[in-house]
Amino acid sequence: MDKEITREPILVTRPSMPPKEEFISEIDSIWKNAWLTNMGVKHNALMEALTERFQVKYTALFTNGHLALEMALQAMNLTGEVITTPYTFVSTTHAIVRSGLTPVFCDIDPDTYTIDVEKIEKLITPNTCAIVPVHVYGNICDADGIQKIADQYGLKVLYDAAHAFNETYNGINVAALGDASMFSFHATKVFNTIEGGAIATNHKKLFDTVSKIKNFGIEYGETVNEIGGNAKMNEFQAAMGICNLKHLDEEIRKREKVVQRYREHLENRPGIKLCPQPKNVKSNYAYFPVVFEAQTLGIDRNGISGILEKHGIYSRKYFYPITTDFDCYKHLYDSSETPIAKQIGNSILTLPLYADLPLETVDEICNIIVRAIK
Repeated sequence: MDKEITREPILVTRPSMPPKEEFISEIDSIWKNAWLTNMGVKHNALMEALTERFQVKYTALFTNGHLALEMALQAMNLTGEVITTPYTFVSTTHAIVRSGLTPVFCDIDPDTYTIDVEKIEKLITPNTCAIVPVHVYGNICDADGIQKIADQYGLKVLYDAAHAFNETYNGINVAALGDASMFSFHATKVFNTIEGGAIATNHKKLFDTVSKIKNFGIEYGETVNEIGGNAKMNEFQAAMGICNLKHLDEEIRKREKVVQRYREHLENRPGIKLCPQPKNVKSNYAYFPVVFEAQTLGIDRNGISGILEKHGIYSRKYFYPITTDFDCYKHLYDSSETPIAKQIGNSILTLPLYADLPLETVDEICNIIVRAIK
């Protein structure tokens, strides 16, 4: 008979939050000035702090990452086809389609799960206007290779950097890569503003345009010269971001300890594949994905997930299914054309990871997995 679980369930993630008193102190002035939204004091303070951290010239804040990506595509005034990856959260593809663009899917690198640069060029047509690569789990795309192709063919590059906040690539903050980078500040991310997002760029025209689009296309006063929407970050979101930014470096150090503990248990085990740790990337330790090779282990990732759940431990099949297998896209695309993405999506599991996850719990999770594969 299974042992009864008496403790709280272990979820795949848990939001980082500042001390309650700190947040209350931060929002106190909002009551005094009654400025709740429309680029208030907190919004501007966070925008400046992030611009400095990103090491870029401009940062536009949004109510969420999805609208940031969608509106950046609109601001770039693109038409035609966009080369991207099916190995991502569906938001990436939705943003492209909702912007009136046609996604063209490129397969992924088998080690980093990011877009395979070697396969991009053959997908370029006269209708190609941009590349939307995705940094996955904190694994950074081959940005040098992507930029070389973009320069050769005159393409825009807009990174989905939802997983890559605070990371550097060859010593450069990932926010500075390409024409722009989108970040998500959702509650589950390394850095959160409860909900939220940003576009980081070094291009003033893009910043000015996307800043108008997120505010109904308003230039000033009664002048509206863009067809925009409403995606402004409010003051309470910004206040949470200001607080969380103070604790970010410590949160990442805690995450690193969790990741290293996982690696101590699971690295170099036959049938278990972990992401490499490239020396040119400073990681944020956002996720801990594991590929379980069923043929070697005698149990697939669904079996592992089920066993963990019986112990009150919740993992996530992330990303599954790949974008081209969702009901809204599978009649338009053949996922067998990106076989590596499909194979990884069918065998990957992200294990619980957050700053305050006890190392003893990591030990427990790994012991359960090791017993299962034996």
